[in-house]
Amino acid sequence: MGYPTKVQLIKRKNSEQWYINFPSAIAQAMEFDRGEVVEWIIEDKSQLVLNRKNPPPSAIKKKRQGSSNTSTGSGTGPARGSIKKG
Repeated sequence: MGYPTKVQLIKRKNSEQWYINFPSAIAQAMEFDRGEVVEWIIEDKSQLVLNRKNPPPSAIKKKRQGSSNTSTGSGTGPARGSIKKG
C-alpha cells in the first residue's frame, strides 16, 4: 500500500526549500529517530531512494539467529519425487 504525499515548496526572497514529509505510519514502521541523518539517491527520474547510514537491526534476522529449526529444505527448488514419468 502506498502513501500519497505532496511535494511542498517554500519560496523566500533569496532561496527556496522543498519538503516531502513522511506519513507517521511510515516513520514509525521504519523506526526513524529524531534528527537521524539519511541520504537521498536518485535512481532514475521516477525513483528516489532513501539510504540510512545506521538502520536499526532487523527483527527478522534476530528471530532467525535464535531459531532452533533444523529443516534443510529451502522451499525454492522442485520437490523430489513429485514428478512421475511415463
